[in-house]
Amino acid sequence: MLNDNERQEFLSKLKSIASADRVRTDEPMSQHTTFHIGGPADFFFVPASTGEVAAALALAAKFGLPVTVLGNGSNVLVLDKGIRGLVIKFDEHMGYIRHTGALIYAGAGASLGDVSRYAARQGLTGMEFAVGIPGSIGGAVFMNAGAYGGEMGNVVAAVTAVCPDGTLKRFTKAEIDFGYRHSVFQENKCVICEVELALKPGSPAEISSKMAEYTNRREAKQPVEMPSAGSTFKRPPGYYAGTLIEQTGLKGLRIGGAQVSEKHAGFIINAGGATAQDVLALIREVQRRVQEKFDVRLQPEVRIIGEE
Repeated sequence: MLNDNERQEFLSKLKSIASADRVRTDEPMSQHTTFHIGGPADFFFVPASTGEVAAALALAAKFGLPVTVLGNGSNVLVLDKGIRGLVIKFDEHMGYIRHTGALIYAGAGASLGDVSRYAARQGLTGMEFAVGIPGSIGGAVFMNAGAYGGEMGNVVAAVTAVCPDGTLKRFTKAEIDFGYRHSVFQENKCVICEVELALKPGSPAEISSKMAEYTNRREAKQPVEMPSAGSTFKRPPGYYAGTLIEQTGLKGLRIGGAQVSEKHAGFIINAGGATAQDVLALIREVQRRVQEKFDVRLQPEVRIIGEE
């Protein structure tokens, strides 16, 4: 923990890296997560360039502060006491999208939906699966997000990231080590800044049709109208988490403001005023009862970060 003088010094130096409107203290994370849950971040910073990311990481290291990286705040549960140290949040300030031929380059803060629609406008196929995933492209690469038979690992050609020692490194697809909801960035602490996608020319009509189909399926089957972090649990080998939860009779189960969605049992939603403690208690209860019935241990897909 920093003393008051160190805190002021860190804040002053952080504000010298970026404009003051992109630096905050004690920022409520409930405003930056799709769950609408989470206590305050000690320091909160929105970068507008790779250089700013590198400078902020170096500064945090100098002061011995842990760093947490957020994109759109989907797929995460921030605990009620918030996040110590520095939160770096990627948003539209690093949300550029451009292309050269069938290669698309996107800043880590670009939304998956925007990248998917941009690709469609260029007549490029491969990103249709991502149209309704409510995340940033940086977060999607970090988690190897996927849906409808597609995943980021199928389309990523390379990633540019700032590593903890401040160096800028370009990771090839092989180096990223994509697996089910996994990438090397979960271990190496390098911060994704730009994603390079290798797509293929396709029929604009077919691309649009597929995107419309996926959007309709998502809206019909998933509780998109309620705050959630997306799918709560990873898919256990040979099963679907939502099916196991439904067959255990847990649809609608509620603890505090957290509820297993009536629409899709694979989602825990914030039904109103939920705390992270409510969600954690519900996750544990679902795990316990599914294991009791099917002898299958569900693993959370949602990243749980911060202090209880």
